[in-house]
Amino acid sequence: MLQTTAPKPLRWQRQLSSPLARQVDISVSAAKLTFYLWWDRQIARQSAHHRNRRAQWLVGTLLDLGPTFIKIGQSLSTRADLLPLEYVKALGQLQDRVPEFDSSQAIAIIESELGYPLHVLYREFDSTPIAAASLGQVHRARLHTGEEVVVKVQRPGLEQLFAMDFQIVGRLVRWIDRIVPTARHYDILAIHEEFSEILNREIDYVQEAMNADRFRHNFADHDLIVVPKIYPKYTTKRVLTMEYVPGIKVNDRQGLLAIGIDPREINHLGICSYLKQLLQDGFFQADPHPGNMAVSHDGKLIFYDFGMMAEVQPINRNQMVQTFFAVLKKDTDQVVQTLVDMGLVEPMADMTPVKRIVGVLVERFADKPVEIQAFKSVRNELYAVFEQQPFRLPARMTFIIKALTTLDGVARDLDPNYNLLAAAKPFVKSLATIPAKQGGLGELARQAKGYLAYRMTKPNPTQTAIERLEARLEQGELQIQVRSIEQERALKKLNLSLRALLYACISGFAALTGAILLVGKVGGSVFAFAIAAIAGLFLVKALIGLKMRDHIDRMIDN
Repeated sequence: MLQTTAPKPLRWQRQLSSPLARQVDISVSAAKLTFYLWWDRQIARQSAHHRNRRAQWLVGTLLDLGPTFIKIGQSLSTRADLLPLEYVKALGQLQDRVPEFDSSQAIAIIESELGYPLHVLYREFDSTPIAAASLGQVHRARLHTGEEVVVKVQRPGLEQLFAMDFQIVGRLVRWIDRIVPTARHYDILAIHEEFSEILNREIDYVQEAMNADRFRHNFADHDLIVVPKIYPKYTTKRVLTMEYVPGIKVNDRQGLLAIGIDPREINHLGICSYLKQLLQDGFFQADPHPGNMAVSHDGKLIFYDFGMMAEVQPINRNQMVQTFFAVLKKDTDQVVQTLVDMGLVEPMADMTPVKRIVGVLVERFADKPVEIQAFKSVRNELYAVFEQQPFRLPARMTFIIKALTTLDGVARDLDPNYNLLAAAKPFVKSLATIPAKQGGLGELARQAKGYLAYRMTKPNPTQTAIERLEARLEQGELQIQVRSIEQERALKKLNLSLRALLYACISGFAALTGAILLVGKVGGSVFAFAIAAIAGLFLVKALIGLKMRDHIDRMIDN
């Protein structure tokens, strides 16, 4: 007779009973990541090969550390301002690599939470989960009334794990904030606080049920948006029962085409629904990955998961509304000002480079898909502006950017040529009928009507081009900006050359001194050779930096 063995406990499950072991494991992993980032930046000189290898190590480490760090990694997959691009891409894999847990544990949790044996609660229950996520897994079932449902069950020990992990991570974050001055620029304390608050709400399934009801109410008048019904009688903090609503995965382009649904229509529906959530309702699903959204066979968009929801305060919503319509009107000054107001751009003494980049991006890419090759004409300005690092992402915008970037990835899967603003036009037109009210909705309607009036009185393209050219000539931007960039590049190259020359002199002098002392004082010669070796390492580093600078400059000039 074949005997089955229980699956081997994962690393994080073995550490639940030992806070000290958990502290050591997390601290060692954080120290390794810090060292790898430093090594790749300073020694490996940003080698893509090294970064890819480290990124895969990070993904494996986060999976071993468990649910808390899987969720952290998923959020970091949108933070290109914090991590190199290779890491950001690799962290996107975490969505599909979460193992399920034993169904007997799931059944035990259901019976404990709902207070009855499984057969009393459900007529049928499929012990094989249909989906597994970082915080729980989902089983199909049927109520005794005949209704088909799905039962979402939380992972065992999750609440205890979160409490332990966020206490440990909090100590690490506070230590980094004190020791590393540059960390304060990214406001990591606020990011940690906001993330822990949202994640602790996500593991409360009663809160998720309330979120689903609120979301359904917001879309009550939208026939093309489907939100599954929640069954409160079969829902507790760790178990959630909702209506079973099957559909095709939202990014399955071929599947949609096979049943006659136009992926572009789904894109328009998804984009408009998110603009409504962000700009109109101020209450949005912060994790719109393909596992949380589907399309019914009659072309309706289904939303499944309401655990990670976030709110936009009215003042922030007004700023987002103003930014959105400023982009539509291609008003560069207004776009830059609202980005500064939202904290996405650091104000500088001279905002001309930032305005130049924003203006070019808005002018060229507002009405058509972004093509990488089109950036060639502005790469000098991009190079200069991003080296000054005026862009940042405050904590309160983390989940908004996460939602938008995830949604953008889904939209590109459906239609590689899609354009966000073009897909948003049905939403803009629908706003013109909204009566002016107080708060965010009034601002939204006012901006929409202002935009429609702007479209009716918009000057012709030739007149607009002449006005912009005149403005740039008056500001001296066409000449001064290029000269300042060229001078900055030359000064950096000169600085690297002088540094390399200095290290070469020190290394050569120390080596010569060591050779002379070798005749008489062995100890002195060893010391001199050690200095020569250290200076030699710095010389190699400076020469590599000089070579990289030449390579970058050649790329820009070509």
